[in-house]
Amino acid sequence: MKRKTFKKRGAAFVTTIILLGLITVGTVAYIDRATLATRQAQRQTYEVQTTHLCEAGVQSVLRSLWRPFKTSQKFDTFDQTTANSSVNAPTVSLSGSVPAVGNFAAGVIKVTTPDTYTRYVTIRGVGWLDLNGNGQLDAAEPQKTVDVVACYSLSRSQVFDYTYFVNNYGWMDGFGPNDLIVNGDMRANGDFRFTNGSPTVNGSVYAAANDKLSPAVPGLINTPPVKWSTSTYISNNASNSRTRQGYNSTSMGAKGSAQYDGWRDVNFDSTGSVVNNRLDGAVLGDSTGTNAWNSTTAGTYTKSLLDPLPTSEVIMPDLSDIGYYQGLSSSYTDTKATYADGTANPNYGQGAWVKTWNSSTNSYQTITTNGVLAGSAGVVGTAAHPVLIHGPVTFTQDCVISGYVSGQGTIYTGRNVHITGSVLYSNPPDFRGTDQAAIDKANEKKDMLGLAARGSVIMGDTSTFGSYPLDYMTPPFTHGRYDENGNWIPPLDAKATDSTGFMKYQSVLGDSYIHSVSSGVAQVDAILYTNFVGGGNLGTNGGGVTINGSVISKDEAMVIWSLPMKMNYDTRIKERTLTQKPLIDISLPRSPVLLRSAWKDKGFIYKG
Repeated sequence: MKRKTFKKRGAAFVTTIILLGLITVGTVAYIDRATLATRQAQRQTYEVQTTHLCEAGVQSVLRSLWRPFKTSQKFDTFDQTTANSSVNAPTVSLSGSVPAVGNFAAGVIKVTTPDTYTRYVTIRGVGWLDLNGNGQLDAAEPQKTVDVVACYSLSRSQVFDYTYFVNNYGWMDGFGPNDLIVNGDMRANGDFRFTNGSPTVNGSVYAAANDKLSPAVPGLINTPPVKWSTSTYISNNASNSRTRQGYNSTSMGAKGSAQYDGWRDVNFDSTGSVVNNRLDGAVLGDSTGTNAWNSTTAGTYTKSLLDPLPTSEVIMPDLSDIGYYQGLSSSYTDTKATYADGTANPNYGQGAWVKTWNSSTNSYQTITTNGVLAGSAGVVGTAAHPVLIHGPVTFTQDCVISGYVSGQGTIYTGRNVHITGSVLYSNPPDFRGTDQAAIDKANEKKDMLGLAARGSVIMGDTSTFGSYPLDYMTPPFTHGRYDENGNWIPPLDAKATDSTGFMKYQSVLGDSYIHSVSSGVAQVDAILYTNFVGGGNLGTNGGGVTINGSVISKDEAMVIWSLPMKMNYDTRIKERTLTQKPLIDISLPRSPVLLRSAWKDKGFIYKG
């Protein structure tokens, strides 16, 4: 009996030892696993932190390049700063730290120049955690390297997507629904105000908050203008060849379809909506968000929110450096061998020029040399002998223009453009039809003129200017602003005298000459762009005013002496969604753009 009892006690002891051993092994395994998990979690935390540090360095370099490039809108300083960049000799090198996190260093290691308007920049960023606090990167400390490729470009500016664009603030005063009809989109880099009446705007209207203006503005549209329904628009413009077409699902396809995408940027749809994650139709956008709206009667409207995000400023090109445009003119060569319909381009391989009719020789003469005219000139075309233009040309001072124009090109001026009478295309476009490709093929060959002034675009007879329009060309109506670096840019005072001895609104050719060639401005077929003010006296002969194109300026000062006034957008200069390029490229001014195109993880290292 006793021996049996002894055996049971021995078995229990052995079992206890085995259980304790298993528990010990399990505990050790658990601790090892927990320690490994802790180490992995710590490593992941370090990698996330160093990734953000790399990003901080890259962003610092991107910003240091972007601000001066955005201000100058040229690559001169950019190219000097990044010249000879390499892995062993990075440029624009910056270092810094994020408090309580870690340190970073970054610089440009490569620059590629595919064309005149583009720079691809590779920036290498290194982020690390200074665990021992010695102020330097040690081999055992957590560190990460990334390469980011960014594209800095001078791209076709978004300002040319609008019939009316003002860099300071937009205003329409004293117009009823039938007095002013805008068939196109409108935008301001400040507030947009409709006062003492409500014009008709068959398109979108945008405003944007702007703290660079003085005083700063919240970026609001004070009240929606009148807008036609799509069916009313189609009915009223059925015979108008110069307006963009109204949306018709039969010929343009259902919204969201591939067929519709080919039309959506060149038609009018009164119904604001979101189609394929993109705002569509006529909308109101300002700092409070973007809304669809309906207003067929002045003062009565409904709105519905489509996007709560505030609008933002659209960068306006700067024409301060007229030498740049002289170079553009002298180096230009037409590279389009054939048109989309397969026919040959008769101007292929030619440079830029302007030709006018010489009645003494009964022939055309070229008034530019290598695309440039030194000084000022008046160019007046007739139906029989229009002014001929090809490519981007530059007048170093003033261009005085009126009458008929034929060809495709832009006149840049070192001072003002003076429009002293109607400017008419000899071969205008026709936007009617049911086949978009056929419409584009026909209109690709039609006349198109850009008038871009380093000074102002002045319309009408300056010898007769009084308080109208000069009150709108001087402070306090014109506004100053700060540039990206905080430098003050004073408002335009058109009555101030410049280095030529003339007031800024006058031509250096003199008021007597302007008076002798003035005939009243009733129609302008052109894209008008000005570094300062776009304005003057229009419609002085009665019968109203029509602008087929765009008016783009920092301040707008048009005084309309007879009604109605109509503004029709020329869709040929708009960037199309499918091709990302306008139908006709007449070398209009460009705006700075920054896009990140690639991000490459070069590896995370932690030997601790």
